[in-house]
Amino acid sequence: MSILQTENKDTPPTSNEALLPKVKVVLVGTTHSGNIGSVARAMKTMGLIDLVLVDPQTEIDDKSNALASGARDVLANARIVGTLEEAVASCGLVVGSSARSRTLPWPMLEPRECGVKLISEVSTHPVAVVFGRENSGLTNEELQLCHYHVCIPANPEYSSLNLAMAVQTVCYEIRMAALSAVEPIVEEYPNIEKLEAYYSHLEQTLLDVDFIIKAHPGQVMTKLRRLFNRARPEEVELNILRGILTATQKRAGTKK
Repeated sequence: MSILQTENKDTPPTSNEALLPKVKVVLVGTTHSGNIGSVARAMKTMGLIDLVLVDPQTEIDDKSNALASGARDVLANARIVGTLEEAVASCGLVVGSSARSRTLPWPMLEPRECGVKLISEVSTHPVAVVFGRENSGLTNEELQLCHYHVCIPANPEYSSLNLAMAVQTVCYEIRMAALSAVEPIVEEYPNIEKLEAYYSHLEQTLLDVDFIIKAHPGQVMTKLRRLFNRARPEEVELNILRGILTATQKRAGTKK
């Protein structure tokens, strides 16, 4: 018997298991075509099928299809977009993979926590888990588009995971969360597109009242992004915050 137990194809998926195809896996700037195929295989073995490629540096080719094995349908249905912001614009929850500590720490999740959080919210709004380039991961700007970061606690003396291994590990935890009884989150959170509009509004307001000096902005907006990602305001709360910004601009005479 294989360690990957074969499931009865005649058995319908559980209601939670049916949530797995709704979880989006996003690869950014992938440089090796074989890795795309290996990721597709890793996803499908765990029941995930929604693959998005952001600015891939290689095409899906024969090597991709060979390494995908029985997951060529995942490759065939993969979508290609130009930016990470475009890939996750509709998502209410985005988790980015990060293998290294950053100058400004972001809210972190263990892979198991990541799986539970994604599955608990996927029935309410689109969710995504994002993986970066093979040699350099995600940029700080890309990581700032994510609500949380996830790091696989590998052996610190040899933490060399290739892209497909990392995807397989996280997808396994997503599957385990789906097979467990996870109660869905009922709060309505703003998607990334709305959050980015809020951050632009906030930055402009802070410029208008001279809180941020355009020539020397420092890390104010980065730290505020971290604050709001940690607080995670609901959609109604974000609307209140935008109303406060608009009132502030009117009072300052910068908005008619």
